[in-house]
Amino acid sequence: MDYLQERITTLHDLTDAVPAMPEGESSVVVPIAGESEAAVTPTHVFEALETVGPDAVVVPLRSDAETAAAFDHWAAEFDLDVTTLWCNAPTLPTLLEDHGLDGAMGKGRDVWLGLGLAASRADYVAVHDADASTYSPKHVPRLLAGLEMGYEFVKGYYARVEDGQLYGRLARLFVAPLLGALSSAHDDPLLDYLSAFRYPLAGEFAVTADAARSIRAQRAWGLEIGMLGEAYDVVGETATAQVDLGMHRHDHRPVGGRGGLSTMAAEVGEALFRVLQDHGLQPDYERLPDAYRDAADTLIRQYGADAAVNGLTYDHDAERSQVQSYAESIRAPGPDDRLPAWTETTLSPSSVLAASREALGRPSSSRVD
Repeated sequence: MDYLQERITTLHDLTDAVPAMPEGESSVVVPIAGESEAAVTPTHVFEALETVGPDAVVVPLRSDAETAAAFDHWAAEFDLDVTTLWCNAPTLPTLLEDHGLDGAMGKGRDVWLGLGLAASRADYVAVHDADASTYSPKHVPRLLAGLEMGYEFVKGYYARVEDGQLYGRLARLFVAPLLGALSSAHDDPLLDYLSAFRYPLAGEFAVTADAARSIRAQRAWGLEIGMLGEAYDVVGETATAQVDLGMHRHDHRPVGGRGGLSTMAAEVGEALFRVLQDHGLQPDYERLPDAYRDAADTLIRQYGADAAVNGLTYDHDAERSQVQSYAESIRAPGPDDRLPAWTETTLSPSSVLAASREALGRPSSSRVD
């Protein structure tokens, strides 16, 4: 059984124990996007949250008006304090523009909005996706446990094995070899930190309220890797931990097409290179694709051996084809459109909530945020 400690503190799952919830108030942010009621109502997730009992649940929801209203009604049936934050409410773009925050929508923007509200309501904030069929009631307490121990940022990690094969393709075949290639060319503690995470693209993390208010956010799929760069700056290596969340199964994306893994790779790569740029690292973008392919080829051989020992199907050619596709994402980042830290904006979480509630036809909240 693995219990190795390396660069950052790793909280293993050695005994299947479930820690107690923190004594301080805790909020859970669950970003959801979909265009039908069925797509935005993960019953198993909210039933699990009922057993956990966080003080508040904030759902940054991106959907059409009918679906948003249906979700808001559905969520009220659970024994939870659920706040629907409708992230594409009609008046929200104008509100953001008034504060100089207009720009593209995406998962990162949704989570940033949710973090602002959640951090105004609790000492500790956990964030997790809603599309895992293996979601467990122990995920939130395991994410939050490290915060009560004094860590300020805790990242989840897990194994992606399903249907007799390895998944987690973007993390395995793009981020890991890219960080390996960069580390070979640059001896820098930032790269050591980023490389220490076992699943850097996991959507599950926990953060103290103070840290949540102090981090910038990528607007879309670069959220997770960008968040690691922010954690490095805001809380540092010694206040960072990662926690084992077991086996994860969730929706799979195609490699190509709109919203596919290649599109995500472009945004993840841009976010990573922007983090490096923040720290004065300038990769050689002409040579890096070849170095990346070499590093990926080594990993493919290793993954193939691991799969064989575990009786899993492994398609070396398909993996190499994905690497060729992802290599096209290696280029200098474009203009910086990150959302600022909440401490650096004039926007208030309460005004975002008010815009959402008004659009949903809900009465103004009496709670002061």
